[in-house]
Amino acid sequence: MRVEASITSISWIPSEAVTGAFKLPFSMGVAHYDHPPADDLGDIEAMVNEDRCRFCNQLSAYIDVEDDRITGYGFVGNGVVGSTTLRIGPASMTFAPVVFPTLRAEPSVSASSVKFTQTCGARTGVPAPRPVKRPPFFQLVAPTAWTTLELELFADGSCAGQLAGASPFPRHWIYDNDGKLFQKSSLISFKKWSDEHFGGNTPWGNADSPALVSAVESALERQLSLHIMRAGDAPHVRTVPAGRALCVQGELGDELYLLLDGLLDVWANDELVATLGPGVVLGERALLEGGRRTSTLRAQTDCRVACAPGDKVDRAKLEELATGHRRELA
Repeated sequence: MRVEASITSISWIPSEAVTGAFKLPFSMGVAHYDHPPADDLGDIEAMVNEDRCRFCNQLSAYIDVEDDRITGYGFVGNGVVGSTTLRIGPASMTFAPVVFPTLRAEPSVSASSVKFTQTCGARTGVPAPRPVKRPPFFQLVAPTAWTTLELELFADGSCAGQLAGASPFPRHWIYDNDGKLFQKSSLISFKKWSDEHFGGNTPWGNADSPALVSAVESALERQLSLHIMRAGDAPHVRTVPAGRALCVQGELGDELYLLLDGLLDVWANDELVATLGPGVVLGERALLEGGRRTSTLRAQTDCRVACAPGDKVDRAKLEELATGHRRELA
């Protein structure tokens, strides 16, 4: 019997994720942010070729099983990296990426499973002149983006995968063997990426970067997040340092929150009831239930939060959202 499976990362640039001087080309429309990928993986090559994401790492592997014993195993598949297109008025220029060799660790074999590890990555061919904090203190080429995926195949036919490492920019979404979105990188830092991840400070040198991941928000929250970020006036974006409260239980509040980056802890009656990652929409219950916050939201990591007026979202949508957010009663 042959057991085959895959795990896939899609890397893309969310709205307002670029900071500093490099934000200007995005603001002017020369470069572009990406729409969030779909919940289902779909056609990877079409997604990359149509410039709907930056790159993809697909780790596919197999094991052969006879009489409950693993008799063979191997890798299949690879990464797909897209070009970068810059637009100035009606004209456009396309820059080919600099793709790095795929890194595959020797599979880890046990009596009942085989674990595979694969790293794919690249850097854009667009020049990115900038000062950096270590020698040579100035870089012309862009920093390197990558993901490291792990996939374990079991003799009983099951599988499990995860994002094991990744560059701190851009955002990385992870899809399971059925092509369903199930995991996200929780932190994104353009500055850290730009300052640090070039030369030897990559998996092709001597360093990977651990990935902090979170579960996937609901389909309704993804729908609402697009509405908050793209409909009408842009929301105010707040930075909440680690350890600080975004809001406190019992206080008045009339804003809806969309977590853009980082991890937020939800405390209700002095009890930790949830830890939430990017994409969640929060604060709707104060808008529906008398104007007071029903929980304290405290930043576990540095967070960026989009704050939108409560009347920006239809009340029926808020009520539907609130149904799944009664965490203190769960």
